[in-house]
Amino acid sequence: MASPAAPAAGESAPFDPDLPWQRARSVALRPEPFGALVYHFGNRKLSFLKSKLLVSVVESLADHPSATATLVACGVPEAQRGAYVKALADLVRSQMIEARAPLPPTARRLPAGPCSGAGLEEL
Repeated sequence: MASPAAPAAGESAPFDPDLPWQRARSVALRPEPFGALVYHFGNRKLSFLKSKLLVSVVESLADHPSATATLVACGVPEAQRGAYVKALADLVRSQMIEARAPLPPTARRLPAGPCSGAGLEEL
């Protein structure tokens, strides 16, 4: 059985919500009434985050051990988590978020609960 090929240079790894993620270093978020504009200075891509809750999730990814933990901490309703995982996977494909090293064992873990400024808008 062949193992999956590693992504080629410039391609992103497949999204696994149980791994640690962060906003890409070359990405800026600009808050907007609908959510935010996301701009990647490296590849010059522009994306739209269509809810303030999704913005909170993206901004909080680096503070949690996994994307799944971030969704829980930000208060994403369980029924909507699949849509948020799909949105995060789309952000990985456009290189707006990237995999990161796991938090060290001594890093402060944030308690589960709402992210600051998070609303319950639909995607």
